[in-house]
Amino acid sequence: MVEHREGGARRGDGHRTSSPAPRNRRAQRPSDKAWRQVQPARRVAFAVLRAVQDSDAYANLLLPRELERAGLSGGDAALATELTYGTLRRLGTYDAVIALAADRDPATVDAPVLDALRLGVHQLMATRVASHAAVNESVELARETAGASAAGFANAVLRRVARENPGDWLTRIADTARSDDERIGLESSHPVWIVRALRRALAAEGRADELDDLLDADNVSPRVTMAALPGLAETDGTRTPYSPVGFRLRAGDPEPLVRASGGTVRVQDEGSQLVALALTRLAPVEPGERWLDLCAGPGGKTALLAAEALAHGAHLDANELVPARAGLVRKAIAPIPLQVDVSEADGRELAAERAGTYDRVLVDAPCTGLGALRRRPEARWRKQPSDVADLAVVQAGLLRAAFAALRPGGTVAYVTCSPHLAETSAIVSQVREELGDAVEELDARAVLRRVSRGAIDLPTPASGAGSAQLWPHRHGTDAMFLALLRKTR
Repeated sequence: MVEHREGGARRGDGHRTSSPAPRNRRAQRPSDKAWRQVQPARRVAFAVLRAVQDSDAYANLLLPRELERAGLSGGDAALATELTYGTLRRLGTYDAVIALAADRDPATVDAPVLDALRLGVHQLMATRVASHAAVNESVELARETAGASAAGFANAVLRRVARENPGDWLTRIADTARSDDERIGLESSHPVWIVRALRRALAAEGRADELDDLLDADNVSPRVTMAALPGLAETDGTRTPYSPVGFRLRAGDPEPLVRASGGTVRVQDEGSQLVALALTRLAPVEPGERWLDLCAGPGGKTALLAAEALAHGAHLDANELVPARAGLVRKAIAPIPLQVDVSEADGRELAAERAGTYDRVLVDAPCTGLGALRRRPEARWRKQPSDVADLAVVQAGLLRAAFAALRPGGTVAYVTCSPHLAETSAIVSQVREELGDAVEELDARAVLRRVSRGAIDLPTPASGAGSAQLWPHRHGTDAMFLALLRKTR
């Protein structure tokens, strides 16, 4: 649970209390207007929640802008961040609580009022914010967006929630489940289809008993991990356990360090660092090698490839279909003194045009993103099982094209930020079967062990495949999948 102290001896609504609160609180308020003011941190969180629901905004992109616009920093920024991400992560659980407390389907509640309720329930169930502040300010948000009757409804619902402790509410919603998987989904705030997909992926490693730990890890804020581009910057903090270029700050905001480095130090998940380095370090680099990052946006892995290419005399090309993301790639590689051509094309078409050209190709394929639910919690509510089948067609096409772009003896790294078997091992198996003896699967686990600074737990899948899967609960990384395929002829 998160504790937020709002300054000195204060109530959670921001008003100082130098003596026990009087029985007639209303008589002591300076004015209704002052009483109804909502703390800026809550306004920011509410604005982001509304944008996520109404405009399909991405919280990780919008929240920093909203914090800057509101001028929030320090504890207030931390509170806004916790309220935003905490509410989004536990949305399914909170909607189930609201359904019981309101005795109605949350889908029938006006969207702004529902978001105000979700924000209030999160504070009541998962933080140490004073309950009266959580209720009163959430009610005021409902009033501002939908009027007095909505405020009365929100007040009744939230006060009902506040009367019982979180454990009692979890028991009550678990009792409504129609199956064990539905119960797990309600308690862990994951859609049932995701619970089942994660269980299958763990079971493929003989680790199905780790499901609860994985679901718990998805609901915990990830630690900020930094990457120092090799040859251009040095690690400056506590070294990460696996990546040779990773570190964690001792404290504070990473942005000043990123700016001071000119971009040669950046925020990047350790799993992303490892899968990029697995491609560049799987074998010694011959000067003049040509590399391709086929799906480069937003550019974090591209920057690592570029630094490695610079250090070893290789040439790097990059491609990103979406122009805005291609712009992010160019920004990411700008600090690296290496000429990198960034194309804006369908990766399948570009790779076909450059058949037999490259020694190493990275396919960081578009995917459901189920491996990064800690960072992009709204993804669990946006994605549907049907998305997996649609993406699989694209993923297999990109892997085939990347393989065609290789020279004989070249290697493609197939990467997804998803552990879903239909996006990972199934794609690799399909393409391997199509290519026959023209392809050899390398032992990605052995490569990661060589790259890693320390021992890394990578069990062999029951299938015996050479792929590797990283996990939030086991490695503290996003759930990155890696397969390495070499072209034999």
